[in-house]
Amino acid sequence: MSTADANRVILTGENPFIRLSAKDGDPNSTDASFWRIIFCPAGPGHVLYLKSELTQNRWRIFTDNLAMARWLQKTVQGMLNAELLDTTIPATDASFSRSGDAHYCWTETVTARDEAVSLTWHDIGDPLLIHTQPNQLPGRPYGVCTVLVPALGARLACNGVEAAGRPWPREREGRPFSTCALAFSESWTEAR
Repeated sequence: MSTADANRVILTGENPFIRLSAKDGDPNSTDASFWRIIFCPAGPGHVLYLKSELTQNRWRIFTDNLAMARWLQKTVQGMLNAELLDTTIPATDASFSRSGDAHYCWTETVTARDEAVSLTWHDIGDPLLIHTQPNQLPGRPYGVCTVLVPALGARLACNGVEAAGRPWPREREGRPFSTCALAFSESWTEAR
């Protein structure tokens, strides 16, 4: 019996996210999808897709590899959020750094010419290992194997101004989860 996944790996990296709202069940007031890509057809790099009241409720894209950011929009990120299939959304050149300990508190920092965005996850829960196959779920042509680490606390700030809303507890596969999570060791696949 083979232990290798039969699908083609199209990317590997990290994809922590923050989804904040004023009340549980309300639409997201902040939606942030951060990627640190180690391997994909468009090369390695970082990208932050951000929509918040801090961005006048418009999508902002910060990246150090525009080709990678656009490839993600056309594939996995566009599948996860159809609004991001629009590759005419302007992208801003940025640099990226991280700090912290994923057991307690983790921060990703995005720095552009006149902007600084910080994303912080805290009150970290127990990790879950999720593995799906391409086309296993309706509307999901890609499979994923990822370690999701729920965060019951999270904040996002642009130039020191903190986004409104908060994370909300959830359950996933019968285990405690959240609307905010660190997604490490994430690999996405497509059928051969």
